Amino acid sequence: MKNGKRMAAALLLLTVLLVTVLVAGDQFQDVPLKQNTGGSYPDAQEDLIVVGFSQLGSESVWRTTHTDSIREALSKENGFFLQYDNARQKQENQIKAVRGFISQRVDYIVLSPLMEDGWETVLTEAKEAGIPVILVDRKISGADSLYTTFIGSDMEAEGRKAGEWLVQYQKKRGKEDEPLNIVMLTGTPGSSSQLGRSRGFYEVAAEHPNWKFIDLASGDFTVIKGREVMGEFLRRHRKIDVVVSQNDEMTFGALEAIQNAGRMTGLPGSMIVISFDGMKEALELVADGRINCVVECNPRQGDVVARVIKRLEAGEPVGKVYYVREQVFTRENARDHLAGYEAKEAE
Repeated sequence: MKNGKRMAAALLLLTVLLVTVLVAGDQFQDVPLKQNTGGSYPDAQEDLIVVGFSQLGSESVWRTTHTDSIREALSKENGFFLQYDNARQKQENQIKAVRGFISQRVDYIVLSPLMEDGWETVLTEAKEAGIPVILVDRKISGADSLYTTFIGSDMEAEGRKAGEWLVQYQKKRGKEDEPLNIVMLTGTPGSSSQLGRSRGFYEVAAEHPNWKFIDLASGDFTVIKGREVMGEFLRRHRKIDVVVSQNDEMTFGALEAIQNAGRMTGLPGSMIVISFDGMKEALELVADGRINCVVECNPRQGDVVARVIKRLEAGEPVGKVYYVREQVFTRENARDHLAGYEAKEAE
């Protein structure tokens, strides 16, 4: 962007948000990035890359960690000027934010889309304005030509990992052929995380006719809704063998409902609990035996975003998809990973 263009973008920014230091992934090693907490109006003489970032909301600790990771990586010290917008779980807010970024003529738009559908019109406007769009965390349906790349998790793979873990867990117990009554707390309907994790788990379940889905409802990725939905499941069903909860926040609520109902998890003969994300509190519950399995969803995507933009600035090709590294946590490895959390907190 020319200096005059940067000055216009800067003058339209009303507030500057401080960023939090987080250690992000290392998928790219060719562009060094600094750790810092800087943030200020760009000087007209500086050659900063102006980025508009539309985050879908702040519904969970995972989401705020994801936001902080991107804000840290796209800092002034790393050569960026970031304009951030929190859509507060409303797609219309995101569309408005993207149009605002287009009118401000930012260099790049980073978008974490609430829903998969409904983006074609506004992203066409971005393309016509010559502004590359980078999707993070969640995907959109179709319209592949309207965004440059996607950076995030393979949600279907996460769902398959959860199903495959359950297969192996039942085999180890010698119960692979026994019937399983399964309930599922899904995320925000229509989001790529809800759709992908559901598809992946169903793909594995289809190979096991003894698995029966007895109930399913959306918990909107929140503790409160997770507690409410699980309470309904417990009132409707006397025998629940497996609880699949599509994020840790819903799982925390579900565990409250289970405890309030006088039921147990994690112990032989009690409910099996599978969760997604890998928050510290969830891993502590895995280590304590209250959650059986957590499939990681890595929120630290900021460094990858920054490095992709630097490649685009240099005129280098980038891939259409970048998946971050993730793993499955069980009682056997949860404490080792928690030690890593504690080491980072001590720094």
